[in-house]
Amino acid sequence: MSAPLADRYDCIIIGAGHNALVAAAYLARDGRSTLVLESAGHVGGAAVSAEVFQGVGARLSKYSYLVSLLPHSIRDDLNIDLTTIRRSVASYTPDPQDPTRGLAIPVANEAALREQFRAATGSEEDADAWIDFYSRTQRVAAVVFPTLTSPLPSREAIRAQIDPQDWLDFFERPLGEVLERTFKNDVVRGVILTDALIGTFADAHDPHLGQNICFLYHVIGNGTGDWDVPQGGMGRVTDQIAKRAEEAGATIIVSAPVTEVESDGNQARVTAMIDGAQRTFTCDYVLAGCAPAVLDQLMNRPVVPISQLDAGAQIKVNMLLSRLPKLKDTTIDPWDAFNGTFHINEAYSQLQRAAAQARKGVLPDPIPAEIYCHSLSDPSILSADLQAQGVQTLTLFALQIPHDLFTGPNAVSHEAAQAAVLASLNSVLEEPIEDCLFVGPDGRPCIEVNTTVDLENSLNIPTGNIFHTPLEWPFAETDEEIGTWGVETDLANVVICGAGAKRGGGVSGIPGHNAAQYVLGR
Repeated sequence: MSAPLADRYDCIIIGAGHNALVAAAYLARDGRSTLVLESAGHVGGAAVSAEVFQGVGARLSKYSYLVSLLPHSIRDDLNIDLTTIRRSVASYTPDPQDPTRGLAIPVANEAALREQFRAATGSEEDADAWIDFYSRTQRVAAVVFPTLTSPLPSREAIRAQIDPQDWLDFFERPLGEVLERTFKNDVVRGVILTDALIGTFADAHDPHLGQNICFLYHVIGNGTGDWDVPQGGMGRVTDQIAKRAEEAGATIIVSAPVTEVESDGNQARVTAMIDGAQRTFTCDYVLAGCAPAVLDQLMNRPVVPISQLDAGAQIKVNMLLSRLPKLKDTTIDPWDAFNGTFHINEAYSQLQRAAAQARKGVLPDPIPAEIYCHSLSDPSILSADLQAQGVQTLTLFALQIPHDLFTGPNAVSHEAAQAAVLASLNSVLEEPIEDCLFVGPDGRPCIEVNTTVDLENSLNIPTGNIFHTPLEWPFAETDEEIGTWGVETDLANVVICGAGAKRGGGVSGIPGHNAAQYVLGR
C-alpha cells in the first residue's frame, strides 16, 4: 500500500475483475478519487493467467481464454497494448458418426472452405448457406456492436436498421428453426449452435430465446465476431488495465473482501476487511463488479433463487500435454486441428439430446465439448524449457452441463465429471489423452477440472454463471430503459459495472466503461 487510505472516496468499486478495472481507469482518469476493493489476493477475476500446475512453467488463462468483445475504442482510450493472434483454422469437427473424417473451417479462404464442405457433406450446398449466413451476422454486427458503448437504443431503433429477415431470424425466431431451415448437415448445424450455448443452458428451440441472445454476443465482436488469442494470456489484458487505473490515481487493494454496503441513494458506506481489521468508507458512488446477487447479499436484501435455465452451465478443464495426441482422422494435421476450436460430439442432434438428458438430472452422454490449444498460437505462455520439450496447453469447455448436476444429494463428483469429459475427448482420438498428459514435479498428471461449483466458490459467482446473470438483449426493452446505460439499479448512486450489467458477459470491458460513463455523466 503506497499511501494511507482515506476515509472517503468519490467512487468505491467492489471487485477487481477486468470490467471493474476498466471502470476504475476511466473514473480516475477524470479525476475522481477511486478505491477498488478485491477479495482475492490478485486482480483480474475470471480473466487471469495462472501457474495452474505448481512448479510447472506454464501460465494458463485459467477461466476466460479468448477475446472478441473488447472494443478497440476502450483499448485506445486506456492505451492498452494488446496483441491478439488470429488462428489459421477457425474450427475442426470430427464427424461423431465416423471420427476418421471431419470438417475443418479455414479462416478467410473460400476455396478451401468449399473443398472442406464437399468432402464432409458431399456437396457445396451447405457451404453456400454458411457463407450467406455469416454475411448476415456481419450485417447485424455492423449495426449492433457500435451501440454497446453508448446509452441504450430502443428495440425499434435497432430493428429499423436491420434487414427484416435478419431481424426475424436472429431476434424473434428460435435459432433452432433457422438452422434447421438453412442447413442440411447435422455437424454443420452443431458447429453454429455451439456459439449459442457457451455458458448458457438451452434447447435450440427454447421460446425464451436465451440461445439467440448468447449467439448474438458471440458473432458481433468488433463487427466481425472473430475470437482471437490474447498474446501472453488473459492475465496480460487485466494487468495492463490495472496498471492504467493505478497510473491515473486509482487505489487498488487486494485481499480486502467487502462485507457490507449501505446507501440512501445519495451517499453510501462500504465496509471491508483490510489487514484483518474492519474498515468503513463513505463515498458518492458504489460500482459493483460482483454479481448482482452478491450485491444484494452485501446490502442485506432478499436474494431471488436462481433457476436451472439462469444458472451456470459448463465444465472448464485445463490440461498440459507432453505432446499433441494422434487423431482418428488422419487427413488433417493435428497442428491444424488443435489450432482452432476443436468441436467434440457437438453435432446439432447431440447438443439437443444433451440438453434433454441434463434437464432430467443426468450427465449428458457423450458430453459435448470443445478444446483449444493456445500454446500453438502463443508459445510465450510456456517456459523455454517446456517449449523445448514440445509441451502444449489444452483447454476444454464442456456444454449443456447445468449447475444442478453438481448440487444436491445426487451431485456429480469431480471424478465422474473428469471421466465423462475425457471419455468424450477420447472418442475422437487414436490414443487416450491420459497417455499424453504432462506429469508435474509432484508426479501427478497436469489436469484441472472446474465445475460451476468451483467457479461459485473461487470467484464468488452464484451458480458459477460466467455471465453473472442471464444475458439480455443489447437494447432497451422498456420505454424507461431507453437512453440509460444498462448499469443502473433502484439506487441512483449504486450501479453494476460487471458482467451482470445489461450489456455484460464475455471479456469486453463494456459494462465497466458504461458504468463509468453513467457516473461521469452525473
